[in-house]
Amino acid sequence: MSNKNPSACGRVDIGGQAVMEGVMMKAPRAIAVSVRRPDHTIVTKLTPYTPLSEKHKWMGYPFLRGIVNMCTMFSMGMSTLQQSTDMLGILDEEPTKFELWLSKKLGKGLDKIIMGVAVVLAIVLSLGLFFLLPELFARLLKVWMPDPSQNWIINLLSGILRILILIGYILFCAKVPDVRRTFEYHGAEHKTVYCNENGLPLTPENAQQFTTLHPRCGTSFLLIVFVISIILFTLVGYQGSSVILRFLSRLLLLPIVAGISYETLKGLAHSESKIAHILRWPGMQMQRLTTRPPTNEMLEVAIVSMNVALHGLPKGCETTSEGYTIIRDYRITDPSYTPPVADEPAAPEEASPVTANDASAQAN
Repeated sequence: MSNKNPSACGRVDIGGQAVMEGVMMKAPRAIAVSVRRPDHTIVTKLTPYTPLSEKHKWMGYPFLRGIVNMCTMFSMGMSTLQQSTDMLGILDEEPTKFELWLSKKLGKGLDKIIMGVAVVLAIVLSLGLFFLLPELFARLLKVWMPDPSQNWIINLLSGILRILILIGYILFCAKVPDVRRTFEYHGAEHKTVYCNENGLPLTPENAQQFTTLHPRCGTSFLLIVFVISIILFTLVGYQGSSVILRFLSRLLLLPIVAGISYETLKGLAHSESKIAHILRWPGMQMQRLTTRPPTNEMLEVAIVSMNVALHGLPKGCETTSEGYTIIRDYRITDPSYTPPVADEPAAPEEASPVTANDASAQAN
């Protein structure tokens, strides 16, 4: 039997994201989110997906698609994390009086408002850590190095500070047990994507042989963004001493940075040249901070999401009261899987006729 999976879609880029106790997989036409609940069952949700480039052709143009992708992935990432938490079914405790009061005042829009506040806080934190703080540092350097010819040094040092802040932030988050488990699911996502790209049957044993480092990972994208921002901020960014103007000029350049970074990531990920391997090596090493070796159970969850995103939900499965599909065996999500046939019970032996000698023996 061939070790190739005839249903694998190795030529299609499948994106993914680790979520709370699970994995999201994004295929060209569908998004699947699967999580493992405390009772060890897997629940999954399938959502049809239409690329924005089909609705608006200009969103698929080179460089512009990078800007669109950055915005959509941020929004999708936040909503997927919230969805995975709901799917776990661990937050069904009685609401507090304050929550009941808010729900009464705001109605059904409470969840959306909470999510909106979380998004705003995340944006503010990101801008403060990765833009404002490095610009304050650059302002301090400007006092020590007022010569305009030294601007490239100031931009380089503030860019390095951004990278160090990112590394420190990841290391800090990794101390939280739930985040460490999410990093393990991140590793499961990468291994499963590799397994699919290599055309192997999607099993935990096959996926385990691959590395947790993948060239299309968002961690690599972040590092590329930081490196390209150093170059662009030096070439066309405001170089004066005003922190506000420096901060605003960096924000205005961010979409351009995102567009160039996206094309760079795609180009490096799909090239096998020696130069491409060298250039993507730093980003691959950064992934050692955001991925961990997964267990086979985690790989099963990632495989369910991959199969469901590519082939749809299997038929005949139970559903939860919320409408999530329950998967008790990851293998049933593979269309080529054939469940073993249960052994038929043996037919009872017919009683042999009792002879006269046998009857005499039994009587004795």
